[in-house]
Amino acid sequence: MAYWLAKSEPSTYSWDELVKEKQTCWSGVRNYAARLHLRAMKKGDEVFFYHSNEGVEIVGIAKVAKEFYPDPTTDDDRWVAVDLKPVRKIKNAVSLDTIKKDKRLANMALVRLGRLSVQPVTAEEWTIVMAVSYTHLTLPTNREV
Repeated sequence: MAYWLAKSEPSTYSWDELVKEKQTCWSGVRNYAARLHLRAMKKGDEVFFYHSNEGVEIVGIAKVAKEFYPDPTTDDDRWVAVDLKPVRKIKNAVSLDTIKKDKRLANMALVRLGRLSVQPVTAEEWTIVMAVSYTHLTLPTNREV
């Protein structure tokens, strides 16, 4: 299983909307790198749901429900979409500021490639973010997570 992060402005499409709808087509991505990530997503992969521009934080966990297929919002067959379904809201939202302050997450795509709307997350990054969410504190760097 792989891990990912998908961004959405809450005024456009929020975590609460995903929960209400129970599943959505993640479409409209028009960045070549993000498209490669959508193509790499497999059914069952877990995805951090990130509110961008407003809130600027990881708020929930979604799962890939359907692997890539032609994006229904365009006639250009080069662009793809995936279906996501909500798994659960994370215990405490993890802000971009918290992530940037944690040296263990310095190489996270969210820090390095801030504008990318769909991005990979390593297993180690996933574990750290989840631990921070549960403790709502940055853990010491010498602690096994």
